[in-house]
Amino acid sequence: MTVYARPGTSGSAMSFQSRYDNFIGGDWVAPVGGEYFGNPTPVTGEAFCEVARSTEADIEKALDAAHAAAPAWGKTSAAERAVILNKIADRIEANLETIALAESWDNGKPIRETLNADIPLAVDHFRYFAAAIRAQEGSLSEVDADTVAYHFHEPLGVVGQIIPWNFPILMAVWKLAPALAAGNAVVLKPAEQTPASIMYLISLIADLLPAGVVNVVNGFGVEAGKPLASSNRIAKIAFTGETTTGRLIMQYASQNLIPVTLELGGKSPNIFFSDVLAANDDFQDKALEGFTMFALNQGEVCTCPSRSLVQADIYDEFLAMAAIRTKAVRQGDPLDTETMIGAQASNDQLEKILSYIEIGRSEGAAVITGGERAELGGDLAGGYYVQPTVFAGENSMRIFQEEIFGPV
Repeated sequence: MTVYARPGTSGSAMSFQSRYDNFIGGDWVAPVGGEYFGNPTPVTGEAFCEVARSTEADIEKALDAAHAAAPAWGKTSAAERAVILNKIADRIEANLETIALAESWDNGKPIRETLNADIPLAVDHFRYFAAAIRAQEGSLSEVDADTVAYHFHEPLGVVGQIIPWNFPILMAVWKLAPALAAGNAVVLKPAEQTPASIMYLISLIADLLPAGVVNVVNGFGVEAGKPLASSNRIAKIAFTGETTTGRLIMQYASQNLIPVTLELGGKSPNIFFSDVLAANDDFQDKALEGFTMFALNQGEVCTCPSRSLVQADIYDEFLAMAAIRTKAVRQGDPLDTETMIGAQASNDQLEKILSYIEIGRSEGAAVITGGERAELGGDLAGGYYVQPTVFAGENSMRIFQEEIFGPV
């Protein structure tokens, strides 16, 4: 077991700056309005840095920088772009531990996840797209005896990207790596709930990219996200987040007739048939493990199996076994490598989850295990922790139909 020292404390592997400006045109640029907002860690609930509270004016500055950089970057050879992406991957890998610590402190997820999944996957994504762009080919076809058609791959130009708070760095890389590989310049807005870890990452890799190719502007959705998504100066918008916001993003894209990529919410079910309990074997063990995946990443994953449908003849036995398995999920300090479930990403999300737990009770669903805010005590008492919770009820209930995005 390892418990990492908290950022900025004695013996810690990394520390955050006390204030983060926007990253525009290769420089750290103060917000035009001069405003900042406090950024708390979900681990303790205490603010640890300030972040730029940007507006449309800041988005415009970032778009200016991106448009200035896009022509040269788009003409850079695929081989050269691949070299840069591989250098970014190497830099992240060399600093994997400190980036993982930054991500866990900013988001609240267990450091075992960031060390073994989030950040290694980010490294792999940069390497994958560095290789993919080298292997990509155009095409040529003979239309008739006198006509030949050539197919060239060209960058879109400047693209906008809005990042969620459940995987702040990994989801940013999912969007950044292919866009950069294809020769696009990017204006990226992180989620206001988790704005710091991506800025820490940018501070480590900024020297590897030409100025203006990647621009990061922090701020709230209405104040900074909407001006980016609705801008007629972007050639594409990519968004990961809540479904209602996704509908708005699609409307903005339709007004400007630009392509849009949306990754939105879900309420994925697991379906357990009688044969999962036919024998006390590895198959049964994996079925029970699959049940507990509702709490993976604190339940903050759109593909989490956040409801389960169980065949009637095994219902009671399976539910009893699943409850025991759920109670074995270790909750605690996110910086402890033994912790399996950490803190929710924000106080707003904590309150939303607790409100849904009350909705479940009011609907008549039975609490099998959990059902409360987790009181961890000490300096974790102010953190945003929810017990892994299992309800038994009807599939028509709101808690079985609506995305909660928590360990429920």
